[in-house]
Amino acid sequence: MSDALVEEERLPGGVARLTLNRPEKRNPLSNALRSELFAALERIDQDPTLRVTILRGAGGHFSAGYDLKQNSAENQPFYTPGGLGNWPRHVVDGFFRMNDLAKPVIAAVEGYCLAGGTELATACDLVYVAEDARIGYPVVRAISPPDNQFFPWVVGLRRAMELMLTGDAMSGTEAAACGFANRAFPAAELQDAVLAVAQKIAQVPPDVQQFNKRAVHRQLELMGFRAAVRAGTELQALAMLGESSRAHLRAIREQGLTQTLSQRDAAFGDYREGGAPSSESNEGETP
Repeated sequence: MSDALVEEERLPGGVARLTLNRPEKRNPLSNALRSELFAALERIDQDPTLRVTILRGAGGHFSAGYDLKQNSAENQPFYTPGGLGNWPRHVVDGFFRMNDLAKPVIAAVEGYCLAGGTELATACDLVYVAEDARIGYPVVRAISPPDNQFFPWVVGLRRAMELMLTGDAMSGTEAAACGFANRAFPAAELQDAVLAVAQKIAQVPPDVQQFNKRAVHRQLELMGFRAAVRAGTELQALAMLGESSRAHLRAIREQGLTQTLSQRDAAFGDYREGGAPSSESNEGETP
């Protein structure tokens, strides 16, 4: 791996592969990394020699969330109007930028896929996971609903409600069963399986694939998907003003991130308190 925050490879069959390259922190999504990622995605989308993109994380993990140590309002990769709710609106803008790319993007998810990592994976057109991946949104235990409230659309009412009310994680096998992912594979087989899917997709002419993508997205939009996800950003912004959210953020400032998140998860016995990531900047939402 180089010093780039996002590694780019060209694979046989017109396939590009992007690798989030902060493995020592389980690939937290800083604005610097996101800037490189969006630039690479848009560059690939304009390259006539490439037909599909695979997105994965280095070091055995997809992404454990947004980088909590950054100032999220600074150096955003593209312009989103400021003011209350800037961050969730910015995140959703990025989600739809990926949706609107002409060429398909496939997420290859292994290890931890938490909080903002789930948002990034869901912005991809297809999601394939390792059976033992851990996928969840623990932030809902202490702060607010997700920045991007896609869960009811992707996994259905009951599963979405369970995930939001508990903050529990799903295995990759469970994620495929409930619709978060297309399919789960043994971890050792995931990357080869995703490449095979990408190479199959790449055999369809790009102009046809562009219409195929849009056909699916237009159906969701007619059902209210885009308006509903954007409306969710206002709920997230409102929740950040709540007493519990403000107390949690104050605890982070006074006690430090690691201790605060450990306290959050102690009663549940998972994430940091059950063998999950221990780095201070690799999990959760950025206030």
